[in-house]
Amino acid sequence: MPELRDPYPALARRAWQVLEVVHVLSYFAPETRQATDALGLKGYWMGYFGCRAAPLGAVSAAAVTATFHNFHPGMVERAVPDVWKYATPEQLIEARLAGVDASLRRLFGDEIAADPNVGRATDLAVEAAAAVRGAEVSGRPLAAANAALTVPDAPHLALWHALTVLREHRGDGHVSLLVTGEIGPVEAHILAIASGRSSAELLRTARKWSDEDWDAGVESLVGRGWLREDWTLTPQGVAARETLEDDTDQLASGPYRVLGTEATAELTELLTPLATTIVAAGVLPFPNPVGLPAPGTD
Repeated sequence: MPELRDPYPALARRAWQVLEVVHVLSYFAPETRQATDALGLKGYWMGYFGCRAAPLGAVSAAAVTATFHNFHPGMVERAVPDVWKYATPEQLIEARLAGVDASLRRLFGDEIAADPNVGRATDLAVEAAAAVRGAEVSGRPLAAANAALTVPDAPHLALWHALTVLREHRGDGHVSLLVTGEIGPVEAHILAIASGRSSAELLRTARKWSDEDWDAGVESLVGRGWLREDWTLTPQGVAARETLEDDTDQLASGPYRVLGTEATAELTELLTPLATTIVAAGVLPFPNPVGLPAPGTD
């Protein structure tokens, strides 16, 4: 009898492709910036680092750099720890929720709070996120910190919170694989660029690594036999990139195993119209620094 293929890694990837779109409203929609500006924060990046790191507490720049993995330390240091002088972590957690609430209501109307499909998606996502405990948060600091927060009362905000837990759970696992594979931040960016998942101009601008850093990253990947000098992947590089993504799916599958195949597929189906509307509204650019593929691609 042929061995049955484990369905959960593929389900985890499909779920990520839609839940990520909803989650990143907090980064790309203008309402979060408005909420952080109201607290006195200076600029987009102070708001980004502050809101995303807030569940960890008033942590240092070094802790943010290590946990987020892909930003130049100097870029982080321009925002952290100064951000905590303007707002407490608790205030920033409230600000990001206020921004998400405002952006969802702008895109979907006030009725989103009572939409039965959103309510059902919330139930499923909260159940999956509740599985992010014990072994599932070991070595996953951002997932653990978000999972420890109080779940908001409003269904659409409880949905966003649960999707954030699942998103950071996946991201923490991805970072652990990069560290295990000795793939540094710049090398990870170059692999994403060379595979067509993001653009060189976007990542070089957004992550602030120097030309020397980029040159060293290319030299490292060429030396490993993964990259050619023209920034195209070799067959070994393609295989390494695919293995990295497959292993990320595997590590991300735990909460969906608790949810089950049918409920995971249902969650993905319920989230798809939300993600489609967000994309159609132009909130999320393609390509994007997250590496999220455009709708209809894998």
